[in-house]
Amino acid sequence: MRNLTRGEAQRRAALLEVASYDLHLDLTVGAEHFLSTTVVTFGCSEPGASTFLELDAELVSAVRGGRPLEHRDCRIPLDDLAAQERVEVVARCAYSRTGEGLHRFTDPADGRTYVSMQAFLDDAQRVFACFDQPDLKAVFRVVVDAPEGWTVVGNARVEQDGCRWTFAPTEPLSTYLVHVSAGPWHGVTQVHDGIELGLWCRQSLAEHLDADELFAVTRASLDHQQRVFGRRYPFGDTYDQLFVPDFDNDAMENAGAVTFTEDFVPRSRVTQGWRRRRAMTIAHEMAHMWFGDLVTMRWWDDLWLNESFAELMGYSTVDEATRFDGVWTDFCHGRKAWGYRADAAPTTHPISGDVPDTRRALLNFDGISYAKGAAVLRQLQAALGPETFFTGVRAYLDRHAGGSTSLGDLLAELEAAAGRDLTGWARSWLQEPGTSTLRTEESPQGLVVCQESPVLREHRIDVGRYGLEGGRLVLQDRVAVHVRGARTLTGIRPADLVLLNDRDLTFAKIRFDGRSLATVVDHLADLEDPLARALCSAALWDALRDAELPAATYLRAVTPVLRVESDPSVVETLLAQLATAAGRFTAPQRQRAARAGV
Repeated sequence: MRNLTRGEAQRRAALLEVASYDLHLDLTVGAEHFLSTTVVTFGCSEPGASTFLELDAELVSAVRGGRPLEHRDCRIPLDDLAAQERVEVVARCAYSRTGEGLHRFTDPADGRTYVSMQAFLDDAQRVFACFDQPDLKAVFRVVVDAPEGWTVVGNARVEQDGCRWTFAPTEPLSTYLVHVSAGPWHGVTQVHDGIELGLWCRQSLAEHLDADELFAVTRASLDHQQRVFGRRYPFGDTYDQLFVPDFDNDAMENAGAVTFTEDFVPRSRVTQGWRRRRAMTIAHEMAHMWFGDLVTMRWWDDLWLNESFAELMGYSTVDEATRFDGVWTDFCHGRKAWGYRADAAPTTHPISGDVPDTRRALLNFDGISYAKGAAVLRQLQAALGPETFFTGVRAYLDRHAGGSTSLGDLLAELEAAAGRDLTGWARSWLQEPGTSTLRTEESPQGLVVCQESPVLREHRIDVGRYGLEGGRLVLQDRVAVHVRGARTLTGIRPADLVLLNDRDLTFAKIRFDGRSLATVVDHLADLEDPLARALCSAALWDALRDAELPAATYLRAVTPVLRVESDPSVVETLLAQLATAAGRFTAPQRQRAARAGV
């Protein structure tokens, strides 16, 4: 069974500089297998040292310097290395039916066959012999022989000569970002800002591919992210998006050839909330072209950073550059709630965890790595200011373009841009698990924000004061507060509703003082700001789950919101929570009445 340890990867990275892979895939030899020929060229900084290639397939031949090589336990040992090396490996590789490596699918609708590659996390070695770790990047020159009538899509621009498809050399890529898809694809293309955009799906879904909206989101995301990152799209002049069958994730950020689940090609009417989620995924994967593909984590312990940053960029891009509204309300109700749940579970863990080997790389890949991580980065962005934050991000991309990094490299550029030390921030937010709870209490000098947490973190929050006016709950003022330690005196006077973390810029549970709770229970539906309303209903839900609020009180407060809430994703979340509150958190004799109320 294959497994690469962090120590092995570090030793190999210190030893090697991989120049290129020449990869030839022959997809014409049958329905169960394909042939893979790889020529890898690399340099060794310590002649005489030893290392290994990885290959999870049947070895046909492996030759180095005219001598045959062995293959055992998914590894090809390379001993007594010279300063410059060239190894040629021919392998008979199995098509997968479960999504990994080169997946093969026959469409039951029309009998057409498609293959699509998924190289993440260490599945590149199921397709070609390689040094399968993220920090050994190389240029890939790919040639594919495909059956007649097929189209082949990959990381770079391609030329066709009969049944042979030859791709232009790529920019330096990690092995897990290499991609090839082949089959009788239905494709639509258009050029935007000098980049050829492609959309691809199987023929039987062609009538359902809503290309106009997909292109609109792609164009808007590309323009916005090129501006924010301060540099052009980094992978040539093609950007393809493929909706592939049997895909077992939402999407994968292969450089220049992003793959998506076919669920994003709707066969029937869908809500605006669904379309917004798809737009966020498109923007999320595009952000990886810079943050993840151009600059890649050195090892899998920083995979959270790739995903958290792309998550943040996905939501902010859709909010700032597309027609969809309600983005941060959806984040509060949906993704961020996922993070709170994961952080409250016995399996909670730090955002930045320890990954000793590839087998354990995804054990902690959950709502903490995605949603909490994105919320924490958003909190840092708010604390530093967006311009300072992205000045640091642009400097990071400029310094490390084409290379591999760790969290410390990003923090160094953010510290330089902000002129402040972020060591304490990183320690408390990234290396310690758990969620802080923020409450208010009154004092003669004004309200005090109390932080309850084993780890006392810094929170830069807005505190909103809302008052009842003519049957509406209206914002009176909003005050910025820097929460430090267990108690922070704010000087803020009480109000009908004092809403901690207004605008939702930190990751923390919030609780209401007595007057605010009474206002929220009786007037939550009268709060016109959708994000403030979402924060209040989320706080009530957290309090219910933490046994600090009776289910009957939650039902009384939140049920009227359904009459005023128009966002379908929020309605869906609230209905599920109300049903859970009525069915699981009420006494048996009250459940029927509670359900009737919902």
